[in-house]
Order: sequence, then structure tokens, then C-alpha cells
Amino acid sequence: MLTISKLIKKYNEKIILNEVSFVIPKGQVVVLIGPSGSGKSTVLRCINRLEKYESGSVEAKGLSQTKIGMVFQHFNLFNNMTLIENLTYAPIKVLKCNKKDAISIATKWLERVNLDNFKDTYPWALSGGQKQRATIARTLCMDPEIILFDEPTSALDPENVKEVLDVIKSLAHTGITMLIVTHAMKFAASIADRVLFLDHGELIEDNNAGDFFNSPSTKRARDFLDIVLESG
Repeated sequence: MLTISKLIKKYNEKIILNEVSFVIPKGQVVVLIGPSGSGKSTVLRCINRLEKYESGSVEAKGLSQTKIGMVFQHFNLFNNMTLIENLTYAPIKVLKCNKKDAISIATKWLERVNLDNFKDTYPWALSGGQKQRATIARTLCMDPEIILFDEPTSALDPENVKEVLDVIKSLAHTGITMLIVTHAMKFAASIADRVLFLDHGELIEDNNAGDFFNSPSTKRARDFLDIVLESG
């Protein structure tokens, strides 16, 4: 279970997150949406301890930080390492896996994301979609119980988006808790159990996905959906 309580984050004197609170049960898929600059990515970065916050708390009950994985907008793969080397680096260095086991686990996840034929390929030779799928596989090699996705398709060409979204969908409801920041509304509606709507650093609405996309309870969320669905 992931519990966020009264989280406040400031940059200088500007409030980025204003007492944001929510609870995500184990295995639930939650989508965090809202306009640009509303604080969505900052929530993820606070959860993963990449950002300090002024007050409030982040608690992942019973989990060490290594059990919280994060997939970024930009792939952060090591260009001087092959895919198999990228995927085995953290398990060997952080989890102290032996090399044989780490390679076995990495190979399994490369197969899962349809990249098993690219294990000896360097990231610079891959498409954006392939890089992001490799990034997801790298995260899975750490055996996370929670995965945070920070706009995982925003840096991709349109033709590469579907392959990445299909991989994320395949992981949903497998027992992994997922918190996804995305602007892809159709994808969000198809995968989410729940939607958190953030605006100007405040959690405006917390609703189940069906109700949110069909009949949001707040005017601000209705206005947002009217605009993004019309344009998308």
C-alpha cells in the first residue's frame, strides 16, 4: 500500500503541491492526470525520493526503496552498454545478484517486451519505442512492487506510442501497483482502476476511472476533459 499524506512541495516560495493526499492499495492501477504544470511529475519524484518536500509523508508500507521503480520520459539508458548490460547493471550492483541469475532475469523481461533479439544491441541503435520498452524491462529486473510511470510516451514519435502502451497494459493487474502520469486519455481510460486529477498542485478529484471519464464530479475536471478529448 502506498500512502501519501498532506504532501507540500515548494520551489522558492511557489507552492507546487498543496497538501496532496491519497492511498493506493496493492495491485491497483492509478492514473494521475491534469494540465501541464499541475505538479503531476513532482508527485512521482517525491514518492521516489528524487525531490525533497517541505512537509507531509510518503509511506510504502513494508517496502524498501528498491521495490519502487520509475520509468521516465527520457530513457536514461547507458549508451556505452548493450541492452543486456543495461538491464543487469542495477541487479548486480544494488541487489547483489550473481551475474548468471541477473542475465536470466533480464532475458526473461526482454522477451516479455519483445526485445529478446536486441539484447546485444546498444541503445543508440534503437528506436524511441524500443528504448522505452527496454527501460520498462530494466525497471522490472529490480522486481518492483510499485512502478511510477512519468509520461512514458511523451518523448516518442506517434508511430512508437502504441507498442509502449501495449507493454504497460500487459503489466496492469498482475499484482504490481502502478501510478501513471499521462496525457493519453484513451489509454488512461482503458487501463486505470482510478483517476487522480491534479490542478495547480491540488488534488481536485479522486474517482474511479469509469465515473471520471463518463461523469466527472468536478467542473474543473469536466472542462479539462472537454478540451483534451476534443483536441485528441
